[in-house]
Amino acid sequence: MSKRPRSITIISWLFIAVGSIGLLYHLSEWTPRHPIDLALVGVCLIRLLAIVSGVFMLRGSNWARWLLIVWMVYHVILSAFHSLSEAVMHVVLFSVVSYFLFLPPAAPYFRGTQPL
Repeated sequence: MSKRPRSITIISWLFIAVGSIGLLYHLSEWTPRHPIDLALVGVCLIRLLAIVSGVFMLRGSNWARWLLIVWMVYHVILSAFHSLSEAVMHVVLFSVVSYFLFLPPAAPYFRGTQPL
């Protein structure tokens, strides 16, 4: 396996942190009065996907890179229903993350091969 690019390490830890903070925040909304809130369950699952993606990208799993892209696309679409500034921010973040996930140094890492 090739050495992990620093950009992949940073992005992975960023999404582990974002997913963890978001998960803790949303779990604080849980109340015993409404033990099964499907909206809350959905939001928590989305946060877990960010964590899973980050952890497995650190391990070099190519599917995790694609999971993160799908996660970001979901957020770009979701932000289109909010303010313009939020949508623009998500598009910029998606573009930067995608750029670094698919740079030539990242490809051998996710394939598990040495660069030529």
